Amino acid sequence: EYYSSNIAWGSLYRFLLVFTCLSIYMTPDLSTAGGVNAWMYHHSIDPPRTWSSARTWCQQRYTDMVAIQNQGEIAYLNQMLPSNPSYYWIGIRKVAGVWTWVGTNRSLTPEAQNWAVGEPNHPLEDCVEMYVKREKDTAKWNDERCNKKKGTVCYTASCSEGSCGNHADCVETIGNFTCQCHPGFLSPRCEEAVTCDALSVPQHGRLQCHGSYGPSRFNSSCRFHCDLGYSVEGPEWLQCQASGRWDHPAPRCQVEQCAALKPTSDRLLRTCLHPIANDSFNSTCAFSCEEGFELSGQSVTICDHAGRWTAEVPTCSVIACAPISPPAMGNMTCVDSLAPFSFGSSCSLTCLEGYTLAGSHTLACSASGQWSRWSGQLPVCQAVQCSVLSAPPHGSLSCSNPNGEFSFSSRCALTCDEGFLPNGTAHTECSSLGSWSQEVPRCLAVQCSVLSAPPHGSLSCSNPHGEFSFSSRCALTCDEGFLPNGTAHTECSSLGSWSQEVLLCLAVQCSVLSAPPHGSLSCSNPHGEFSFSSRCALTCDEGFLPNGTAHTECSSLGSWSQEVPRCLAVQCSVLSAPPHGSLSCSNPHGEFSFSSRCALTCDEGFQPNGTAHTECSSLGSWSQEVPLCLARSCPLLVTAPHHGWMNCSHPHSSFSYASHCDLGCSEGFRLSGTPSINCNTSGDWSGVMPTCKVVQCEASWLAGLTASPLSLNCSHPRGNFSFGSRCRFACAGAYSLNGTEELLCSSSGRWSDCVPEVGTPLWSAVLMYSGAGAASLAVLLCAVGAGLLVAKQGTHNECV
Repeated sequence: EYYSSNIAWGSLYRFLLVFTCLSIYMTPDLSTAGGVNAWMYHHSIDPPRTWSSARTWCQQRYTDMVAIQNQGEIAYLNQMLPSNPSYYWIGIRKVAGVWTWVGTNRSLTPEAQNWAVGEPNHPLEDCVEMYVKREKDTAKWNDERCNKKKGTVCYTASCSEGSCGNHADCVETIGNFTCQCHPGFLSPRCEEAVTCDALSVPQHGRLQCHGSYGPSRFNSSCRFHCDLGYSVEGPEWLQCQASGRWDHPAPRCQVEQCAALKPTSDRLLRTCLHPIANDSFNSTCAFSCEEGFELSGQSVTICDHAGRWTAEVPTCSVIACAPISPPAMGNMTCVDSLAPFSFGSSCSLTCLEGYTLAGSHTLACSASGQWSRWSGQLPVCQAVQCSVLSAPPHGSLSCSNPNGEFSFSSRCALTCDEGFLPNGTAHTECSSLGSWSQEVPRCLAVQCSVLSAPPHGSLSCSNPHGEFSFSSRCALTCDEGFLPNGTAHTECSSLGSWSQEVLLCLAVQCSVLSAPPHGSLSCSNPHGEFSFSSRCALTCDEGFLPNGTAHTECSSLGSWSQEVPRCLAVQCSVLSAPPHGSLSCSNPHGEFSFSSRCALTCDEGFQPNGTAHTECSSLGSWSQEVPLCLARSCPLLVTAPHHGWMNCSHPHSSFSYASHCDLGCSEGFRLSGTPSINCNTSGDWSGVMPTCKVVQCEASWLAGLTASPLSLNCSHPRGNFSFGSRCRFACAGAYSLNGTEELLCSSSGRWSDCVPEVGTPLWSAVLMYSGAGAASLAVLLCAVGAGLLVAKQGTHNECV
C-alpha cells in the first residue's frame, strides 16, 4: 500500500503539470471576447493603447471600435468587460467640432448621448472613454485626450453582404440580426415585391405598363392613352405603391368637348350637326345674317379633336356711314337707332366753354344698301380773346397760347430774377369770358431766417437787399478756446437758405479713445465726449493690470496728457515638467499667465503623485503645484521561494515599474515556473512566483523486491525517495549481501550506487563437503534456486 500510494501521487502530479502547461499555452495575452452567436465583442487591456492605435488594432483583427447603439448594449458591455483602472476607449471622436461615430461617420444625436455629469468639459479632449464598473457614473462617457492609453473594445459585425436581400437593411442586435425591408418588399429576406390589382383597358383607349419587378408589382407604372378626339379623365400615369394599392383610381377616356357657342347678335342665324354629343368632337355649325345685315367672320366652324372650334362665332352688323368725330374743342351727341353711325343715326354739335361754333349744329346719316352719306360738313370751334400782358421789374413772363396769343386757355407764368420771389400767384390764365384769372405780381427779394450769435461767439453781417435777405453775409467769431463747427462765414442764398447751417462754437476735440482688450474706460466730459477738459480712467478686468498710467486728460491743444495703457495678463511662475513626465499647456493670454492651464502627462509606467492639472489665477499663483511622476508599484515580493533564492534589481524604486527579479533553487531542488519576472507598466508582475520542488530518484526497482530475501530500511528527510533519502539493505536468513549496504539519493536525482544482490545461502556450502552423491544433488538444487532468484531480481539490480 505504501508503494502504490506513492505511484498514484506521482501520476496525479504529472497530470496537473501537463494541464497547467496546456492552460498557459492556450490563454490569449489578456484579450478576451464576449457576446453570443454572430455579433461579438472583443477587448484588450494589455498593452494599453492610444485612441488611434486602439482603432487600428480593432480594424486589423475585427470590424471596428465598438459603436454603441442603445442602453441595453451599454449595460451589456459594463457587465461583460473586466474592471480596468484606465477604462476603455469607444468609437466616438470629435470631427470638425462635432462628436461623431467613426464607424458610421454619423454625428452623435442628443438622444443618443450618454455623458457623465458635467461632461464633456474640455476643449482639448477630442476622444471618448467609457467608465466600466466605476463606483460613480458607471457605464457613462467622458471626453479625454486621444494620446492617453486605455483599454480597447472592438466588435465583429454579424451583418454581411449576403445577410439580407438587395431591398433590406441588415440591423445589428446583440447576438443576432434582422432584415428590415425597404418599403414595397416582403418575405424574410425582403426579396418579393408587393402586388397591386390588375388594371383594365379603358373604352376608346389603350394601356401601356412596365415594371422592374413584374407587371402590377411595386414601383411598376402604367400610362393611359385615348383615341383621337378623346382625353384621359384622371391621372395619365398610375404607379403601384408600397401599400399594394395604385396611387390613383383608374381614369377613363372622355370625348373632347368644345365650349357651348354663344350668339353674338340677335340678327345671327345658326344650324348645327352633333354626331357624338352636343358641342363635342366632330360637331359642325353654319352661320348666316338676317336681311339688311352683313356677316363678319367665318360662316362654318367645327369642333376639332383638341376640343377647340376651328373658327370664332361671326357677327352680324348693320350697314353704316363713315365714322365722324367732334370738332376740336367741341362736343358731339349722337342718337343711333341700330348702331353707331348707321342708318337713322343723327348727331348734334356744340363748342366747349371759351369757344364759339362756326357751321351747322346738326348732321344726319342717310344710308341704304351698300352706300351712305352725312347731311352736311363738320363745323369748327374758335377761341375767345383776352387783354395783352407785360412783365413787372426784376421778372419775365413765359406764355403758352394753344389757341392764339392771349386768347382762351392762354397761360402765362412770371419768373423772377435769382434771389427774388413773386408776392402773389405767379400764374394766370385767359378765361372763357375773355379775362385773366390773376393780376401779374411784383418780384421781391428772398428772405432767410433770422440769425443769432451762438454761446461763446458773436456775428457780423452785411445786408444789401434788406436784413437777412438774399445776398446778406454773416461772419462768426468764437471766444478763445472754442472753434466754429464749420465755415465761419455764411450767405443768404437765392433759395432763402444760409450757405452753412447755424454755426456753433464748440470746445476743441481730442482723438476718440477706446478701451484696450480686457479693459474698460470711465470718462467725464464737461464740454462733450473726448473734448477739452475730458478726463478718462482705465480699469482692467480681473487677472489683468495696466502697463502704464491709468489716467489721462484732454488739453486745450486737442491732445491727451497720456496714452491709454494696455491691460496685460498677470504672470505666474514658469513651470517645468518633472522627470519622467511632460507638460501640455494652453495659454489664452500668454505663456504662464492668467487663465493658463497646464496638464501633466507621465511617461509609460509612471503616474502623478497628485492632481495633474493646474491653472494660473488672477493673483498670479498656480492652483496646484506640479506633482512628481512616480513609478507604478507592483505587489511586494517578501521572500524567495522555499528552498530557493531571489535576486532583484530596482532602477526606480523597490518593486516598482521596470524592477527585475531572478529566481533559483538550492542544491537538490528544481525550479517550477519562470526563472525571472518583471514589473510591467500596469503595476503587475509578468508572471507568478515559481516554486522549488525537491529532486526525485527512481524507485521503480522496489516492485521487484517484494519476494526477495532482502529486507529494506529507508529514511526520507525531504519526501519519499527524494534528495537526501537513505536506504540500507540486509539479507534474511542464511543469505549473504552481494554489493553495497547503503544507497543515497544525490542532488542530481541519481542513486549513489547499484542495488545489491542476494549471495549463496550458508547451508549450500555445507552440502558441498558432505559427500559426492549427495553433494552433487545439493549443489544442483542450490544452483537452480540461486539461478531462479537471480533471474527474478535481475531487472531491479541495475545501477541507476
